[in-house]
Amino acid sequence: MKTEYIERIYAGWLAKIIGIRYGAPIEGWTYEKIKNIYGELNNYPVDYHEFAADDDSNGPLFFLRALEDGRNGFDVTAQDVAEALLNYAPFEHGFFWWGGYGISTEHTAYLNLRNGVPAPRSGSIEQNGYANAEQIGGQIFIDTWGLVSPGNPDQAARFAKEAASVTHDGNGIYGGIFIAVCISWAFEEKDIRKIIEKGLSYIPKDCEYARVVRKIVEFYEKHPENWRDCFRYIFENFGYDKYPGACHIIPNIAVMILALLYGEGDFDKTLSICNMCGWDTDCNVGNVATIMGVRNGLEGIDYDKWRKQINDFLACSSVVGSMNIMDIPYGAVYIAKLAYAIAGEKMPQPWAEIAQDRIDACHFEFPGSTHAIRVRVDGLDANARGERETLICNTDETAASGTRSLKFVAKPVEPGENVYVYKKTWYQPKDFSDSRYDPSFSPLVYPGQILHGSAYIPEYGADALVSLYVKELRSGKIYESEKYRLEKGEWKKIEFAIPAMKGALLEEAGICFHVEGKHTEVFETVGMIDDLYVDGAPDYSVEFVNEKEEVWTGIHREISQFTKLKGLMYLEDGCLNLSCADFAEAYTGHHDFRDYRAEFTFIPVTGEHHMLNVRVQGAIRSYAAGLLPDGKIGILKNDNGYKILKDAPFAWENGKEYTIAVVVKQNKISVEMEGKEILTVADEDRPYLRGAVGFSMMHGSHDRYRRIVIQGIA
Repeated sequence: MKTEYIERIYAGWLAKIIGIRYGAPIEGWTYEKIKNIYGELNNYPVDYHEFAADDDSNGPLFFLRALEDGRNGFDVTAQDVAEALLNYAPFEHGFFWWGGYGISTEHTAYLNLRNGVPAPRSGSIEQNGYANAEQIGGQIFIDTWGLVSPGNPDQAARFAKEAASVTHDGNGIYGGIFIAVCISWAFEEKDIRKIIEKGLSYIPKDCEYARVVRKIVEFYEKHPENWRDCFRYIFENFGYDKYPGACHIIPNIAVMILALLYGEGDFDKTLSICNMCGWDTDCNVGNVATIMGVRNGLEGIDYDKWRKQINDFLACSSVVGSMNIMDIPYGAVYIAKLAYAIAGEKMPQPWAEIAQDRIDACHFEFPGSTHAIRVRVDGLDANARGERETLICNTDETAASGTRSLKFVAKPVEPGENVYVYKKTWYQPKDFSDSRYDPSFSPLVYPGQILHGSAYIPEYGADALVSLYVKELRSGKIYESEKYRLEKGEWKKIEFAIPAMKGALLEEAGICFHVEGKHTEVFETVGMIDDLYVDGAPDYSVEFVNEKEEVWTGIHREISQFTKLKGLMYLEDGCLNLSCADFAEAYTGHHDFRDYRAEFTFIPVTGEHHMLNVRVQGAIRSYAAGLLPDGKIGILKNDNGYKILKDAPFAWENGKEYTIAVVVKQNKISVEMEGKEILTVADEDRPYLRGAVGFSMMHGSHDRYRRIVIQGIA
């Protein structure tokens, strides 16, 4: 593995997000409509406040987790990817398009898997027919299999074949292989034609996918002057009317090849041509952008035009809420970490330390990266200036660790005012311009944890004290560490033990610069931050009397801090209610909680299956303590289906309130009532060692939950 691959992985993943955002507002439009409205569309058509989740980024990142979660190590199989799909996608909402069985390819395959049809039969022509199996999804979710295989097209092809076959077949699989190979080979090859030929070398020469790609190449060779002539040729010979289904793969790969060829190696030109062609724009431009991002590197991606608006932020809509607040460097380091592990090699520093110990950190080691950091100035009083001018930029001027940090500028700032440099740790509907693919979130930071960060003032900066802080959403209260004086030209590394809190929700975490000086002075405040991250165990409670219904749209409504797999979930009389016809589950907390005690106060209302979940890693990976039929209490493991690890008699009854604690320490799971352990078991079979909390039920049950108390244990 070449060290330069790490940055190129970031460039490819960043470019994927750029392409999605560029194409999303005009998805499904025709060339004529785009041209009539925009003329030439050379930049983002919509200035989103924040861009909500998209299926084209959900799929690539969460399906890739099959390499970590799967049963076959790095020899990943279709069934491993199938279980990643089942684990991270909510049931028939969010994540991707749920258009109906036999209409949406992914929906069809998901229901096949849910009902016991294994992969790859779940996506096969035999099961679903040609039209369904050969839609576009075979290639749009495939980028990360190429990114995790830099310069290794054999591996990229093998991974892509297994992954695409979960939901697709025929040309749907060939498209996945082709795109993954092109991305992998772009790490080594600059010539666009050679990249395309490498992709073609891994799929059958006589398949429709290869035939159409070669037809576009042939047209380009004869008519290289005007891409619109080529699009007319595609429209007349390979358009949507020539292939069945809602969004067939063939017309879309045709315009992608057009863009790659007529773009002549230029990132902007390639993406613009692809977007102008219309059809499935976010998918097509996303795939093309990944290839071009890897090929051209970060230097080929204009910062002000493409990167500044994104600010490294990525919203997702998996069923694990804390994974839905993501920054692009996290995804890149995660992919790179897997790439090195698959290759059997050690990552170089500082990447090895980041990947191992603080993969969620704001480390700023990628040139231009910002990790979604924001800046604001709090005025001294009601008469203070309102809007201030703020700027952030990645810099190699200095760093607390590694070689880069984040520089901020705020002006004007008066002595005594506070400059907050922070990351949002929770989002709500008002933060977004849209509700694409139904995101919902659990916080990134919790009371009881330890916040770390480093701060710096250059010689030309204003004097300041510095502290770490968090902001609680509901009260607006700032909790901060001791204030430290910064010596100019010297980094100060600090940490803050966030106090335990009851019913709190933390929406910000960052570093506060307390500006000093005479009151006759007005400053341009300049500083740097580095290595902002959180670790340690939580100590807090969720009080459902404090939670709110979040209204995104008329049909997209969530409960604050929670993500839902399935079921009817609502707030009433200070409690959260969850009920089901068949099964229901909902989760909160962080996916990286390790050893902890989770105490649930709840009332089983009706039914015979009431479960309290811990170490939740998704929809098919968790433990639970359950009130079960025939007067029993049990400890269960969800491993693509619940099974009882151990049970005991317990005369429970519906309508009675219980307080039950579930304790997880290493591979041991225990159940406590009134401070006494009543059941315990050790899981020796691929135990889950980290995960969030939640609750679940089956067979028409209904529960009311009053509170959850989560405390880390040593």
